[in-house]
Amino acid sequence: MLNISRLLLKLSKSIYRIFGKFIKMSLYSIFRHLHSGFRYIVFILILVAIIQSLLGWFSKKPYTETNRKINLFTLISAHTQLLIGIILYFLSPFVQFNSNTMKDSTTRYFTVEHWVMMLIAIALITIGHSKAKKTETSESKHKTIAIFYTIAFLVILVAITAGHLPILGS
Repeated sequence: MLNISRLLLKLSKSIYRIFGKFIKMSLYSIFRHLHSGFRYIVFILILVAIIQSLLGWFSKKPYTETNRKINLFTLISAHTQLLIGIILYFLSPFVQFNSNTMKDSTTRYFTVEHWVMMLIAIALITIGHSKAKKTETSESKHKTIAIFYTIAFLVILVAITAGHLPILGS
């Protein structure tokens, strides 16, 4: 019985040596494409939320159930993008923890800068959504969403362009 378990252990190690990098790169590739593609959903939703809140704020329109749902879906999509990003962070070959991390701009960007700026943006979206829920008037709800979501969107744009990544495209 001991020989069979040793044989199985050796076999599994051999299989991992042969296919381990392929499996990891395939997962990396899947999550990289998912993260890259899902950003369009976040972009569209945040832009719609900003536009509708600015229109509502300056036109003094009532805060409707549609406004609430768009703002909520924006929040959910941003958090979903964060979860995909966290998985990607642990799969990415660009994330490294060594003495050269801060010296190499690409490694530093993916290891430190990108996720910190995106976390700030998602925190702003979350805070804006929470504050808007707690305010009483439609104008203050629209104003809160407009301000927080716009700042978050600007942080997202800065985070993407800081890494010399295209805002649109792959």
